[in-house]
Amino acid sequence: MNPFVAADLPPVTLDIDVLVGRYADRAGPTGEPREVTATLAANGITRAAVASLRAALFDVPSGNDEAAALAGPGMVPVGGLDLRDPLGAEREIERLAERGFRAVRLFPDEQRVEPDFPSVRHVTRRATEAGLVILTGGDVRRFWRPLRGATVVFLDTHFYHLGDFVVAARDEPGFHTSTRLLNSPDALETVAEHLGVDRLLYGSRTPFYEAAVPRLRLARGGLAPADVAAVAGGNAHRILELPA
Repeated sequence: MNPFVAADLPPVTLDIDVLVGRYADRAGPTGEPREVTATLAANGITRAAVASLRAALFDVPSGNDEAAALAGPGMVPVGGLDLRDPLGAEREIERLAERGFRAVRLFPDEQRVEPDFPSVRHVTRRATEAGLVILTGGDVRRFWRPLRGATVVFLDTHFYHLGDFVVAARDEPGFHTSTRLLNSPDALETVAEHLGVDRLLYGSRTPFYEAAVPRLRLARGGLAPADVAAVAGGNAHRILELPA
């Protein structure tokens, strides 16, 4: 058990932001699936939406096959797409949808893709037509526009940019945010007040971030117990259309 995690913290029934694999150009955890699973269990996380860094950085099909192999009671595979190859992304979206994937993940920062690149809007449309939820990194202030009309979880929403997310999401019922970087005293409550608690999804970015931080913020905030349970997994189950 992580020493910073108290016993009274709420369990997380579905973490929307988990990775396996590693970044070859930087120090850090290996991202071995067995180690990731152990880290999740130590932090009270019983289920995770998992994408492969291999798909994001090296080879899309084999990386997504790696994620698919993890499917089970505790793991929901998420397909990675390469925005640098929109035609290849088209084919991969079709393959993932046929295999029963519920979501795809975009890595614009890692792939050095800008929000006004045609591929971003194109891939968004194709994924939405296939019925897939989009999980995306990147600055929400820059990437919200090409993702309009989709069901999206912005994984990198920072509390400094929370106002921009709120005003964009008011007109986009499909816009949701991870809680990972919403660590100011009133960030979660602000989203709940202006948009509804159903727009908040717990994300940890295990193993590259400390899972206890967003969990502590969720536990120590002003949300009612039912709302905490929704953020800690209920909302993710709903948008991914998964049984609880």
